Amino acid sequence: MTENGEAPGSQASLREANSARLLNALTRYGQLTQVELAAATGLSPATVSNIVRQLVADGAVETSVTTRSGRRAQLVTLARNDSMTAGIHAGPRSLDVTLVDANLREVARQHLPLPAAHRFDTTLDRAALLVSELTSERGIGLHDLVGVGVAMPAGGRVGADPGLPSWAGVDVADTLGRRLGRPVFVTREIDAAASAEARLGALRGTECGIYVRVGDTTDSAIVIRGSVLRVGTHAAAGIGHVRVSPGGAICRCGGRGCLNTEVSIDSLRESLRISHGPMSLRDIVSAAKGGDPGCQQVISDAGAAIGSALADLATALGPDRISVGGPLARAGDILLSPIRDALEARPVLRGAEGLLGAGHLNESAETLGAAAYVFDMMSLVPMPDTARGGGRL
Repeated sequence: MTENGEAPGSQASLREANSARLLNALTRYGQLTQVELAAATGLSPATVSNIVRQLVADGAVETSVTTRSGRRAQLVTLARNDSMTAGIHAGPRSLDVTLVDANLREVARQHLPLPAAHRFDTTLDRAALLVSELTSERGIGLHDLVGVGVAMPAGGRVGADPGLPSWAGVDVADTLGRRLGRPVFVTREIDAAASAEARLGALRGTECGIYVRVGDTTDSAIVIRGSVLRVGTHAAAGIGHVRVSPGGAICRCGGRGCLNTEVSIDSLRESLRISHGPMSLRDIVSAAKGGDPGCQQVISDAGAAIGSALADLATALGPDRISVGGPLARAGDILLSPIRDALEARPVLRGAEGLLGAGHLNESAETLGAAAYVFDMMSLVPMPDTARGGGRL
């Protein structure tokens, strides 16, 4: 029997199949140590070591020395190639653009603050200009990009985007694609961020993970063995529209007391309006970390509300790990401690060491995930020959 539990074929076929599994893991995660490759593929450490040695000789992968948990380890990445894509995050208040190579390494980045209720045509013009500037600075042209990924609050699904209401009905992929002359793929910002954390960050290596993004609104995604569970076409998805306050305010979805009415930039600012005056989300987080009791209180209350909804989801799924990201996650334990308390209050979740933690990728999560989505959709990360007579996989 093979390590797949299947009957073996020829040794050459077995080597080719195992090499393909290893290359697929590197394609998905970008870079892994040999120990992590063994866990991701189910192959034994000795088998992984032998395959890596052969792939290095074939020029398919590269190795370097790194550290994991204070110990030296051998990091394996796909060999450098010319495949590069752009990842764009279009949010209600900012535009981020990054260039990413086939190993999911960020090679250039631009950030642009945006006015409230910015128009789609102006913002997409700015996005196209930033992509052009970044490629020019790298000495390449737009035609060298394999594609462009765009992360948005609702991923361009039918109906008004809850984070970008003025963009309702806009075909972002078509509009930006005509400006750039490249294929454009649009995804939800929560899915992009969760995918990046699963490949490169806090959810890497989990069998089942939950990613929560807290910013202008609150949303969540489920990660199963490194892949984001993509939602259907219906607008309901994630914990943002879970009812946490039956007598609460009316949400933009039409429901009453959704989590997004309790935890959003608008709700936090309104809670502080009388005592603090107008504040941005960055201002609120900065003041809370500086010891302001009012700002600490509204963020702690937000954490408690998130924890209430998240505990139900975690009880149903039994995740290995939960990661919290987005702009409000910069508040650290001011936000995370009440979420952790809500999880610990559930007997089945009590004592789960390391269950909850902050995301690792910060503001890069959405753009890295959008770029990775392009490679996924186009399947253009090269898979070199893995055995004599073998073709591309």
